[in-house]
Amino acid sequence: MSEMDFYMETLENLPAVINSGESMKERVATLVYDFMQLQHLYDSAIEVVKTYLNIIDSEFSMKFQRNPIHNIDSRLKSPQSIIGKLQKKGLPVSIETAQKNLLDIAGIRVTCCYINDIYAVADMLCRRDDFTVIKQKDYIKNPKPSGYRSFHIIVSVPVYLSTRKTYAPVEIQIRTIAMDFWASLEHQLKYKTASAITPEISEELRNCADKIAETDIQMQDIFMKIHDID
Repeated sequence: MSEMDFYMETLENLPAVINSGESMKERVATLVYDFMQLQHLYDSAIEVVKTYLNIIDSEFSMKFQRNPIHNIDSRLKSPQSIIGKLQKKGLPVSIETAQKNLLDIAGIRVTCCYINDIYAVADMLCRRDDFTVIKQKDYIKNPKPSGYRSFHIIVSVPVYLSTRKTYAPVEIQIRTIAMDFWASLEHQLKYKTASAITPEISEELRNCADKIAETDIQMQDIFMKIHDID
């Protein structure tokens, strides 16, 4: 299905958003433009956070001759995904509803070298006076039953547009290289094959996560010994 066909089908199935005084072409154009604006806002919020993270990383490099951040990835939910999530929640399809009810439209994954780096980066994000912390979850100290480990934080970020300042939430996942390795492979193994994951395999995956977590701690201990850090 093409993007245009998707928007037309969405409008046909959602009579509440149809204005009888407009043609289908006009309604599609309005919906497309609305979601273009929404994506621009959230993409801009991602850039605000990424810029700050890069500043932090370069400052650490200058002061301490090392980079705490190994990699930064970002993703923006597609209009199809946003509309699908709103429909699943039984909510009206509009950019206003999406902004009010969805906190994961914009996402950033930060891969750090060591566990301590995760908490340092999270602390700097929380202390920035123009960021507002909406939610945070520590899956490192409290791993998910699957073995998944990561630090999740959602911050409301100011975006300066040409005529106004507005805010958008950005979901940030911060993890070590090892945690990311496990999460990526675990997702790949389970993707579209959930029925093939037996309790025994789930237990094996958890055991792998525990071993990787132990290695993470060991690598950090080695780093601290080399640099004589208590």
